[in-house]
Amino acid sequence: MPQIHPTAIVEEGARIAGSVVIGPYATVGAQVVLDEGVQVGAHAVLDGVTHLAEGVQVLPFASVGLPPQDLKYKGEPTRVEIGPRSIIREHATVHRGSVGGEGITRLGADCLIMCVAHVGHDCQLEDKVILANNVMLGGHVHIGDNVFVGGGTAIHQSVRIGRQAVIGGMSGVERDVIPFGSCMGNRARLIGLNLIGLKRRGFGREAINALRAAYRGLFLGRGTFEARMALVAQDQGSQPQVAEILAFIEAASRRGLMRAGRQTDDAEAEAA
Repeated sequence: MPQIHPTAIVEEGARIAGSVVIGPYATVGAQVVLDEGVQVGAHAVLDGVTHLAEGVQVLPFASVGLPPQDLKYKGEPTRVEIGPRSIIREHATVHRGSVGGEGITRLGADCLIMCVAHVGHDCQLEDKVILANNVMLGGHVHIGDNVFVGGGTAIHQSVRIGRQAVIGGMSGVERDVIPFGSCMGNRARLIGLNLIGLKRRGFGREAINALRAAYRGLFLGRGTFEARMALVAQDQGSQPQVAEILAFIEAASRRGLMRAGRQTDDAEAEAA
């Protein structure tokens, strides 16, 4: 049987697996589904059509599945899905989707949403995404696998962050960030590649060298950006990670692509 504290409120209809633990004064709505091993901390709130997969932890005072901060929302049955083993820390908020988007806010497996971070409506986070304290995601943000977002960063609605990217703390991100990229600042600009993350995750020297050459060709070269893209596609386009960057750039975007700033150009030129 699940361990439910006597002061917790679990509405009739909620589906609670046998090994779930629900702490004091927590609230679980009627349409919530909690899989095996889920832990819900004191005073946490789970509401709406919300599914927490196996091993998810929701710590005290966090809230998951409350209505989106969207004035067009009129109570439609939109959803939240949290993938296995993800952790929602204290006072973090994850809002359900809106009718103006895909109708679902989704976090993948093994994500970590640190204290007081906010995941807005219709956001899509892939696996192993980390949002540090006080990160704010506007609605419809898409973040790829293994992305780290530094504390206090604000990401504009509809921005795309490619996988394996890293965002420096206290940044204001209003443009799409390429896979494997590194950016920071207000407003944020590319400062290079996430080389530390690439090495930690086992990317070999050949792949890293190809990515560095492609980055210099795309963002630090001469001529129009379209011409530089064509040249990189010709020279390094067969390398899988470079091809991934090119496909990301060519995909539909509502915010446009983040570019490297002048200070970044100088630093990269000196490093080269």
